[in-house]
Amino acid sequence: MSNPAFTRSPAFNGRAPAPAQANPYAADTSTGYAAPTAQQLGAMYAAPSASPVDTGRLTYDDVLIKSVGMLAVMLFGAVIGWLITPQFPVVYVLCALAGLILTLVNVFKRSPSPILISSYAICQGVFVGGISQLFNSLWNGIVLQAVVGTFAVFGITLALFASGKVRASAKASRIVLIGLIAYLAYSVINVVLMYTGVTTSMFGLDSQVQILGIPLGALVGPFVILMGAYCLVASFDVIKVGVANGVPARYAWTAAFGLLVDVIFLYIQILRWLAILQRN
Repeated sequence: MSNPAFTRSPAFNGRAPAPAQANPYAADTSTGYAAPTAQQLGAMYAAPSASPVDTGRLTYDDVLIKSVGMLAVMLFGAVIGWLITPQFPVVYVLCALAGLILTLVNVFKRSPSPILISSYAICQGVFVGGISQLFNSLWNGIVLQAVVGTFAVFGITLALFASGKVRASAKASRIVLIGLIAYLAYSVINVVLMYTGVTTSMFGLDSQVQILGIPLGALVGPFVILMGAYCLVASFDVIKVGVANGVPARYAWTAAFGLLVDVIFLYIQILRWLAILQRN
């Protein structure tokens, strides 16, 4: 199981048809060009091997550049959300809805669109900045803790993946998928109970229900964060396979989008978990 941004993309899910390979030595009867001469062939053999950049294939540098760029766009949006939320709190809510719509559009779009992915980054940035400002007004310093926690989880996950000590597996993916679906269902029920007044606690059942004096959300939070970290591992794995298989370089946008979805999910869950702990 990996990020839907990758599972829906034909470049990363292995469903894209292999491009037809033309014979470079055959004469082109449609244009009248003749096959290369012996001298030309010798020059071709003497030339250095073409790199992935020369052939338009995906590289780790492509993924890094696009990911850092989208993160910068998201942070720019977060600054806007942080500044305008006290006066216009509805803006970050609207951007959250717009971000959800753009998530679905980008997931189901077969070819990546830089404009749509950048729009997602800015909308989610405003949402992240707005909710961060709200939480920080209630618990001063919590945003810095969540940011540090998110970068720590990302860095540790990337280091473990790069070392080969952590890899995505079919069995683990099934378990995490079931866990995420269960958490999504629980979250929807929790929101419904909050809006219907069944529970009046700030975080609904997460803060109202306690087990041995510990809020339910404080117990569930670490497992959700671990699932988010595993999603990162799965995304790294898919990107690695994509680079190895030589998918087109334009799919670096898909990789950047997928990683940004993972990072935002991690940040929101860490922020929420810290808030439940501090509220208790």
